[in-house]
Amino acid sequence: LSDCLACDNCVTAEEGARVFQQNQKELFRILNLNKKCDTSKHKVLAVSVCPQSLPYFAAKFNLSVNDAAKRLCGFLKSLGVHYVFDTTIAADFSVLESQREFVQRYQRRNQEEHALPMFASACPG
Repeated sequence: LSDCLACDNCVTAEEGARVFQQNQKELFRILNLNKKCDTSKHKVLAVSVCPQSLPYFAAKFNLSVNDAAKRLCGFLKSLGVHYVFDTTIAADFSVLESQREFVQRYQRRNQEEHALPMFASACPG
């Protein structure tokens, strides 16, 4: 979240508490706690990797994007992360849902004053 612009567009009041858990210090705190305690008391850690980050790692370490994904996943698991998820499919669903909403709004443009314009974006952070 170090790149977050704090625009409040992605976080509702209910999600505010969860955002606290999504930072580097908290991740390493939990990783260290997991190393010190019984495995039955471990907190499960899941990391999501967006497809836009993989070309950066690939270029930085002179790897293919697939190799970068495999190595990043392996690195995170070596730290103690339990699950690593690729968010590509979630991004695809988001685009499909935006497309569906746009078609509906476009069809209602003459009946509803505020049907258009429609704004959609991904978090700039």
